[in-house]
Amino acid sequence: MASTPADRVPAPIAPQYPQIHSRITGPAQDPWAWLSDKNHPETIPYLEAENTFANNWFLQHRDLIEKLFNEIKSRTLEDDTTVAMRHGPWWYLRQTISGSGYQVHRRGATKEHASEFVILDENIESRTIENFRLGAFEISGDHNLLAWSYEVDGSELFTVRIRDLTTGHDSEDKIVDTSNAGLAWSSDNQHLFYVTHDAAMRPNKIWRHKLGNDQKADEVVFEEHDERFNLSIEATRSGRWIVIKSQSRLTSECFLVATNDALKAPIMVRPRQDEVEYDIDHWGECFVILTNLDAVDYRVMSASLHEPGAWTELVAHTVGRRIYGMEPFRDHLVIQEWCEAQQRIRVVARNGSISELHTGDDPHELSFEQCPEWDTEYVRYASESLVSPSAIFDHNLITNQRTMLKTQAIPNTDLSKYLATREWATAPDGTRIPLDIVRHKDTPINGTAPGMLYAYGAYESAVPPWFSAARLSLLDRGWIWALAHPRGGGECGRHWYLDGRLMNKRNTFTDVNACAKHLYRHHVAAGKLALRGMSAGGLMVGACITSEPDLFGAALAEVPFVDVINSMSDPSLPLTINEWEEWGDPRGEPAASYMLAYSPYDNAKADAYPPMLVTGGLNDPRVRYHEPAKWVAKLRSLGACRQPLIFECEMTAGHFGKSNRYEQWKYEAKLMAFALVVCRKADAKNKGPRD
Repeated sequence: MASTPADRVPAPIAPQYPQIHSRITGPAQDPWAWLSDKNHPETIPYLEAENTFANNWFLQHRDLIEKLFNEIKSRTLEDDTTVAMRHGPWWYLRQTISGSGYQVHRRGATKEHASEFVILDENIESRTIENFRLGAFEISGDHNLLAWSYEVDGSELFTVRIRDLTTGHDSEDKIVDTSNAGLAWSSDNQHLFYVTHDAAMRPNKIWRHKLGNDQKADEVVFEEHDERFNLSIEATRSGRWIVIKSQSRLTSECFLVATNDALKAPIMVRPRQDEVEYDIDHWGECFVILTNLDAVDYRVMSASLHEPGAWTELVAHTVGRRIYGMEPFRDHLVIQEWCEAQQRIRVVARNGSISELHTGDDPHELSFEQCPEWDTEYVRYASESLVSPSAIFDHNLITNQRTMLKTQAIPNTDLSKYLATREWATAPDGTRIPLDIVRHKDTPINGTAPGMLYAYGAYESAVPPWFSAARLSLLDRGWIWALAHPRGGGECGRHWYLDGRLMNKRNTFTDVNACAKHLYRHHVAAGKLALRGMSAGGLMVGACITSEPDLFGAALAEVPFVDVINSMSDPSLPLTINEWEEWGDPRGEPAASYMLAYSPYDNAKADAYPPMLVTGGLNDPRVRYHEPAKWVAKLRSLGACRQPLIFECEMTAGHFGKSNRYEQWKYEAKLMAFALVVCRKADAKNKGPRD
């Protein structure tokens, strides 16, 4: 039977029930508040109706979606193997197999035979599970045991199992409802440390599990009572210490447990001090500490093993060089930093000399590959850019020579056809905003091409220019793709973050809109620019289109944080309390009025919003499904949006969607198809730049 055309299928209309929120800014009507109750008799039927409406629209474009999916698949080496990694007496690697959605983890006694033994096949573990996601993967010190965790529905409630690698079987040990905030072994391989969370999904307790015991017998090692702080746990690369970290958005405090004395209480490193952050790691005869104490862009300190709280400067603070990570090896300390919107790597030798690794001049992403060995003269990292797929390097820290081990294969593709540039947009206050742009070399840059703008800009998270095989499908169709680096992220030093949070949050949105106007002036056709963002980036999408509805030809808001005031006013929700340091607490002024001015749900209006694709996850503990659901319901009731307005809620997944790689490719194909279709139809009268 032929399907009904999408434009003849009526959009779902969510019922409205009176609900008034008492706020410091005055009473607020919220007739869709009932959607926050998953057990309300109308919630699931409404979400399913939205999914039916969305599926019907996608059905009309199934040929395009299938073509895009096959293009992604054709550019992916489905049978692939990672570079073997030495860890103790074994070499480890991961494989993907054509037709299988998940990875296979293997090891062998030599580099050449690293694929000899299967230690964990995610495809086997997921065979009866629709949405399997691997969490922790920790090998014991003697390499005979594997502690691994998984979750099955997007709720981020992980189950820990312990596998005997000599037999390949999991033990009877089963630790449920854990947080994916780390696992750590004791040196005798008899105790495993793990993290659980409270009712608000805040990681708040560290536990010690004795192998062979029931979970009920496990002991609490540390508990964090301050609801602003989250706990995490990690073993040092040397294997001699376990670090417990308690972290709020602005303050941290660390504790140490010696792995050879795992039954002792944790030792405090240094008492927490408001707005002072630090990380600690073990570097042979001393500890090293990364901190912002009297150093806005951070510096590295050292401390003796006997007095970990007495710090001496090792690497001085430099304004604009934001140190964000450090990796200790036996003879070297490797430092990761952002400088001028580019990741960089510096190396500190035992004699205190500092050198910088040259990793390329064009904007690119740098990430450390798994390199668990302590006693090595190599550091392994990956480098990629908008036009260069990931390349894996071993860099010899003694000779300063690097060796390329592998480059990600992109079949059926001539990468020389693509060009990337960095440009700078100008924000309303005169700040220069980095903007990375990629296109096919045959695409004109005369203002006639469609385009997509992607951005994040929150939590000091920096988004480097990464390679995407899926993105090539847009570029081959004459699109220009751009990555904005707005304030609120971490690309240009700590001030870049501070200028985009709390009472400066609106800078993020005006920065992104400034990037959109720059693209219109120099590259993109009027009205044919799509905007895309996820989570806090989804808030960015909502705030940008709310402030300037005619600026974009399409908007893609993935699991968007859009019901800002209501969520941030409810301390019982996951993440609310520890998010106040990022967004503000709207239960008091001046945060209440400031946040109200940009909250997309509160400011939804009957205006010509661009066509929109909005997503959610029913089990999402980070941005709960009701935020996008309520936003779409309100926009529908107002008659807002140039059509279509599509909302798709994953009913068996959470914040990160489905985990199977083929399902992820299908999802990406659908998002690209939406942008291609609606921007092709975009009316140029929706002019783009507002000067």
